[in-house]
Amino acid sequence: MFITWIRSVFFFIFLLVFTPPFAIACFTVFPFMSASKRYDFVRGWNVTVLTMAKWICGISYEVKGIEHMTAMLDQPVILLSKHQSAWETIAFIAIFPKQLCYVFKRELLFVPFFGWALGMLRMIHIDRSNSTKASNSIARQGKQRLKDGCWIVIHPEGTRTSVGQHKAYRKGGARLAVATGAKVIPIAHNAGHAWPRNSFLKFPKKITVSVGPFIETNNKSADAVHKEMESWIEAEMRIIDPASYQ
Repeated sequence: MFITWIRSVFFFIFLLVFTPPFAIACFTVFPFMSASKRYDFVRGWNVTVLTMAKWICGISYEVKGIEHMTAMLDQPVILLSKHQSAWETIAFIAIFPKQLCYVFKRELLFVPFFGWALGMLRMIHIDRSNSTKASNSIARQGKQRLKDGCWIVIHPEGTRTSVGQHKAYRKGGARLAVATGAKVIPIAHNAGHAWPRNSFLKFPKKITVSVGPFIETNNKSADAVHKEMESWIEAEMRIIDPASYQ
């Protein structure tokens, strides 16, 4: 445990040292870049953080089923993912083969440096205190982002869920997919073991990210898509992390 503390401290120091100048670089070059170039530039932060998490904290990962994504690169897609950790919000941008658009609470925009740079990207930020307004905002912005060629990432649990826990999934992602005709790709992972929810410590674990086959939304109700997505993710969690779901 002592070594884990030391590694976690060094990783925290790395983030403190690396993030502010990177954000300043973003503010400097972004006015001269297209939206896609901005994304590519910011992706360098995600790749670097993921690499340093491995070197400093011993956090590695494997991705299963990535072929389900590569077969859909020219299609509108909504990724509906398990949410256990901050790791997946960083890693997905680094490891998935498409420009991603996250749906996140607007409070993140006020996080120094990180949030300021985030606000300059094509993301969807919402006011979670007003559910009706948030749903309308996701629908409006989501349709535009799909037209822009982005894939949308939504965590249907809403907030990070502890390892082994199951929180009721929200239907907003399925509704958006049906309304836009986008395919749904479900994602399961066990990142909470390495980068626990609300924990300073980072543990030397190997994370498994499992990408499921796409779910067709044409001629289906949002309820049907929602149930199919949730069933696949929760069943897959019991395969990649059986000890936590006994």
